[in-house]
Amino acid sequence: MNRDQQFLLPPDMREWLPDTHAVWTVIEIVDTHLDTSAFHASRRTGGAGRAGYDPDMLVTLLIWAWSRGMRSSRQIERACTEDVAFRVICAGNTPDHVTISRFRKDNHTACQDLFTQVLILAASLGLGRLETIALDGVKIAANASKDANRTEAGLRQAAEAEAARIAATAAAAHAATDDAEDDLYGPDDPGPGRVPAEFADPGTRTARIAEALAQMRAAKDAEDADRDRKADDYLARLDAGEKVRGRVPVGAEVAAAERRLAEAVTAQQATLDRFEASSAAGARGHRFAPKPVDEHHLVRRRRTELDTALAKQAARDAAAGRRRGNTTDPDSRLQPLRGGGWLQGYNCQAFTSADGLILATGVGTSPADYDYFPDLVDKAGRAAQLIDTTRRNTNPAGTNPAPAPAAEELIGVMLFDAGYCSRENLTSPGPDRLIATGKARDLETAAAANPVTGSPPPQADPIEAMTHRLRTEDGIATYRRRSHIAETVFGHAKHNLGFRRFTGRGLARARSEWSFHAAVHNIGKILTHLTDGNTLPATA
Repeated sequence: MNRDQQFLLPPDMREWLPDTHAVWTVIEIVDTHLDTSAFHASRRTGGAGRAGYDPDMLVTLLIWAWSRGMRSSRQIERACTEDVAFRVICAGNTPDHVTISRFRKDNHTACQDLFTQVLILAASLGLGRLETIALDGVKIAANASKDANRTEAGLRQAAEAEAARIAATAAAAHAATDDAEDDLYGPDDPGPGRVPAEFADPGTRTARIAEALAQMRAAKDAEDADRDRKADDYLARLDAGEKVRGRVPVGAEVAAAERRLAEAVTAQQATLDRFEASSAAGARGHRFAPKPVDEHHLVRRRRTELDTALAKQAARDAAAGRRRGNTTDPDSRLQPLRGGGWLQGYNCQAFTSADGLILATGVGTSPADYDYFPDLVDKAGRAAQLIDTTRRNTNPAGTNPAPAPAAEELIGVMLFDAGYCSRENLTSPGPDRLIATGKARDLETAAAANPVTGSPPPQADPIEAMTHRLRTEDGIATYRRRSHIAETVFGHAKHNLGFRRFTGRGLARARSEWSFHAAVHNIGKILTHLTDGNTLPATA
């Protein structure tokens, strides 16, 4: 072995890796099949210093790195010197980690738009089976610590403490600077002094505290408005005499409990009045006298429910003052985890096709999955129409001159777990859907122990109707596919690619990173598809 031997690698870079290596396909996809003009718009081409790196190269570098579970800019910089595939992408150049990080940060909107282009390319290859699609969510940690959370009172105290610290530091620095300048220039010479930049600008921490306070107030106002709307709608349905089943919306528990108590009191009082009227009329019978209103079992139960509702309302009012905001990433929120505990981060959504292609993504701060249902269903419908249009254009001989079909015609059935179950989501317009009304094991037990056939009764409540469908042989068999379709992409992201934490801060950058990850995931599906002997479509 001779480590001093020259040309251990061939002088021609195209001989470093075989033609069948996936990196050549990724390079071709970026160079010839994706529109990267948005990345070129910010490229430095003149002025002092050398021109900036080729944006196409940096895009390819990020895609390849993320597909290998490498998201740290410093790790990518090292790979550009140590890994042959990375050296091929960079054509011998070695962008430093600052360049890589700045490129990703400055082009986060363009990275987000890349998802649609990759989806079109995948559709042109025949990917994106729409007969069964599934939506699910996963909690991803923010680039922030749980320890940076503060209540509104805590944020105000932190703001005051930060202002005092800046003032004290500035005063001490001012005194020290005066003493130093007196020694240098003399006590009567003003000298060339200026206010140090770090004291002219109070710093970003103060701004983050103020932003966290503003975010907290805005979130509270939005939640209050949404809660009041749902509560008013629920109570209006009760007042109209409608029998409303299911969970009572937050904010309507006390009023609903008062209505149920009043109904029970009225019903029992009517029973007493009828008994007294029949006794006064001399009617004979063997039935016992009804219990007084306050002793009737239903009235007592309704009073207990009212007391419970009042206690919950008091607890929520007390908790409202403990609402927390994060000083590192004010957009992020504490998210409950399924196995227990909390995570400072975001709720990330992905709609996935039967063949594992991500059709739509979403990121938000609400831990409740059902809040994302309308937006993601709408995005999935538009993705289905985009896939259909792409396939029509790819096969002009089979193009149908009729208008493009609606999403309801393109998507067979959508699958959701119980986190998306609500009457609004069950009855909203859109494609056919199966939404679990309980835990999967309970649905399996019910379908096995008490199977049903046919359609649900016409007068059935939406939740009852869905429960009926999930007890049919076809319904439970279709729903069994949800876990594999929806959760596989999250397992791949977290366990294979190590995507457990966002690198940027703020909701906008979190959405950008999640969309870029989805684009990288779909490129991986394209590469797998091409290994089966398929080829990329010809470019114009």
